[in-house]
Amino acid sequence: MEAMPSSASTVGGAVHAQDMGAGPSAEDLERVAANFRQYLLGWGEAERGEGDLDHYRSGLAAATFNGVVRVRTLDAIEQAVKIARARLAGVPWLWWAGPDSPNGTAEALTAHGGVPLASMPLMMRRLDNLPGQGKPVPGLRIETVKEPGRLRELVEVYSKSMGLAPGMESDLARIEAQRADNADIVRLAAVLDDQVVGTTAVINAHGISGIFIVHVAETHRRRGVGWALSAAALRIGREHGTDFAALIASPAGEPMYRRIGFTAVSQYRLFSMST
Repeated sequence: MEAMPSSASTVGGAVHAQDMGAGPSAEDLERVAANFRQYLLGWGEAERGEGDLDHYRSGLAAATFNGVVRVRTLDAIEQAVKIARARLAGVPWLWWAGPDSPNGTAEALTAHGGVPLASMPLMMRRLDNLPGQGKPVPGLRIETVKEPGRLRELVEVYSKSMGLAPGMESDLARIEAQRADNADIVRLAAVLDDQVVGTTAVINAHGISGIFIVHVAETHRRRGVGWALSAAALRIGREHGTDFAALIASPAGEPMYRRIGFTAVSQYRLFSMST
């Protein structure tokens, strides 16, 4: 997901100071991770828990929307894995190990049956300067999504782009509409010929603008729609007075984000723990 997320207790890579001046501070990374946790925990319609084990369960048959986003200590990791498997039984789910996870989390998960699935860069950029608009896309406009009908269209575009099984759009739209943190979220749709062809969401929380679900309909890719959405998301962040934008980049999206001024500062490692 083009999304998004302590100090010495990091799973990911080091900050590249040459790319971000002095680089984000440990406090900045803590705030980014808190922003990311907020996004994922917001999917916990069926169940969510915060404490020793931060986990969320939407109940949907899609791994992205069920999982563990943090364990605070590895002292009782075997028990934590057992609890997670019990809480999330019956649905596909992921364990996210990122910059707010204790050192050794990836190795501990592997030792307890975790299967590494992917490593995705956590990228940041400052918002004191914004990129240009990129190549204009004739007729394209970026809209803030508030009406239920547009929200349903937005969900349909990103669910198809994510390869989700048909039939869960209504549930996704319902959960989106009922998120407890909707006051922090600005959803954007790229609209062409009155049809939604691209999506993103910006969560302005913890002093960070987290950018999530940047997706473009397959029929409209490589035309500049993703750039337009990303530039609009950065403007939203600046308007809300945050210093940094952050996201987790997919392999397909990372080159564009580097061109738009993002740099990798850490990583998230995803594990399957459901067996």
